[in-house]
Amino acid sequence: MKIFFDTEFTGLHKDTTLISIGLVSENGETFYAELNDYDKSQIDEWLQENVIDNLLFNHTDIIIPRGSVHSLQYFSMKSNKEEVGGYLKNWLKKFDTVEIWSDCLSYDWVLFNDLFGHAFNIPKNVYYIPFDICTMFKLKGIDPDISREEFAGIDGAKHNALHDAKVIKACYEKMMKIQKEMK
Repeated sequence: MKIFFDTEFTGLHKDTTLISIGLVSENGETFYAELNDYDKSQIDEWLQENVIDNLLFNHTDIIIPRGSVHSLQYFSMKSNKEEVGGYLKNWLKKFDTVEIWSDCLSYDWVLFNDLFGHAFNIPKNVYYIPFDICTMFKLKGIDPDISREEFAGIDGAKHNALHDAKVIKACYEKMMKIQKEMK
C-alpha cells in the first residue's frame, strides 16, 4: 500500500518540532493529527499565518476519537507526540506492507521516524526507504519546482498536512497516468 504523507513543522532547522501530520493511502483512507506539544517559541509570523491558522483543531487542546483507529476510514486527532505516534503505529497496522511517499521529504521523514522514537522503531510493515515526488518530477522531465496544486488540479488550504498529502497523492497518480498513456 502506498501511503502519501506530509508534515507541518516549526521551521527549516535541526531543532524543528512537528505541528501536524497527514497521511492518505492509495485506497483513500486518511490519518490526520495535530500535536499540542510542538515548540511554540519557534512560531513566527509566516508559520502563524500559513500553518497554524490552517489547523483544524485550533480551538481545543486534545481530541482523541472514540472507536478503533482501524474502523475509521478518516481518522483525525490532536494530542502529544507520544500519543500521536501510538495511534499512527496502530493505523499503519491495517496495511500488509507500506511504501511511504512524500514531496520534499528530508524533514518529513525525520519527523515521521521521530514519532516512533527513531528509525529502528518504525512499524515493521513500513518499508525503511521513503520515496518522493520531487525526484519523480525530475525523472519525468517536469520542473520539480512546479506548483503541486496546479499540476494536480486541486484547490484548498495549502500548508495543511492532510490537504498537502492529498495533493502529493494526486501528483503521483497524474504522473503514473501520463506514463501509462505514453506506452
